[in-house]
Amino acid sequence: MMQTRHDKAILDHLAATGAARIDELARLLSVSAETIRRALRRLEVSGAVARVHGGVHLRGWGMEASFVQRMVVNPDRKRRIAARLSGLIDHGASLFLDVGSTTAFVAQALRDHRDLLVVTNSLAVAQTLAGRGGNRVFMAGGELRPHDGGAFGVEALAFVRQFRVQHAILSAAALDGRTGFMLNDLREAEFSRAIIDCAELATIVADGSKFGTFAPVCAARPELFGRLVTDERPTGALSDLLALHQIEVILA
Repeated sequence: MMQTRHDKAILDHLAATGAARIDELARLLSVSAETIRRALRRLEVSGAVARVHGGVHLRGWGMEASFVQRMVVNPDRKRRIAARLSGLIDHGASLFLDVGSTTAFVAQALRDHRDLLVVTNSLAVAQTLAGRGGNRVFMAGGELRPHDGGAFGVEALAFVRQFRVQHAILSAAALDGRTGFMLNDLREAEFSRAIIDCAELATIVADGSKFGTFAPVCAARPELFGRLVTDERPTGALSDLLALHQIEVILA
């Protein structure tokens, strides 16, 4: 099946991002959402892409639908946060990046940085930053989870504890004024604590939709984090908690 210019433009965009929302593609290409849907139907038939509700991802990208669906939730907010954080990271910096969707956007925002030393348990992060600009990328070992391409387990923990880096950049599933930063998975929390212990500065990246929400596992004690990069100023009890522990809030 012959590709149109819209098909090619979509594939070019997905080659850089892995996934996108239909409305985002319509804005980028200055066409209607229906034009995008027609192009996606052609690309899906050809086997190049797989559609999910409201979005699309490249086939063979390495992530199952659940991670892709997270990538297309609030992408503009996550992209702004990632861009803001990337401006705080120097060329040649060393950093940990975890397996969250927002940190995957951070990896995309760092693609023009040079000579980074990146340690990660995220296949998406490794794919984005390896082989670019003289970067050195170290991927944690262990079993890869099929739904998000994250490596976890004793092997991954032992691996990351060998490093000492400047930045630990972590995502969160929920933030509230009583518990602080929370995750949905105990293994993710164990990994977060391990990389915080090995970093000079721990940064949470989370958009305002996470404020006042709940997740079952505490990521780490609030006082272990140095800053929060977000797109919305926290208020109420969450603001008080951040102030109590002197966590800097940086707005995108």
